[in-house]
Amino acid sequence: MMKIYGGAMENKQKVINDLLVDIFNDILIIEQKTISYGEYKDISVTEIHTIEAIGISNLKSMSEIAAELNITVGTLTTAINNLVKKGYVERQKSESDRRVVKISLTKKGKLVHRLHEMFHCDMVMSSIQGLTEHEIDVLVRSLDKLNNFFRDKYKISK
Repeated sequence: MMKIYGGAMENKQKVINDLLVDIFNDILIIEQKTISYGEYKDISVTEIHTIEAIGISNLKSMSEIAAELNITVGTLTTAINNLVKKGYVERQKSESDRRVVKISLTKKGKLVHRLHEMFHCDMVMSSIQGLTEHEIDVLVRSLDKLNNFFRDKYKISK
């Protein structure tokens, strides 16, 4: 349903709040539904984001993945154990240092990664469809300001 954007600043702040909350919640629900079907119905959005952090091409260490996700290695270990059991991820010991474990995606994990990329591409393209170049520039600047605000206020690094 389309919200009314006119009126007092107080009303605009409420509309912005409602839109941000709705968008955040809707993205999580849609993302889960889009990816979690068929043979992939056993995967959560959090696990999909872990797969995204691992990436398709390079082997990554647990600490690299944990840093990207802004979580502890202990928390990541639990997630990786679950993803290994489900067949999305595999561990590989380093040839040069057997104490170092590298993480990579299995074929199944790479397929989920690609599905997730397609979801995000579709989401972005749908969001800007019908907008002028100027409107897209304003949207990008606004989202960047919002993103920087949250990162600065809540000390989130990326």
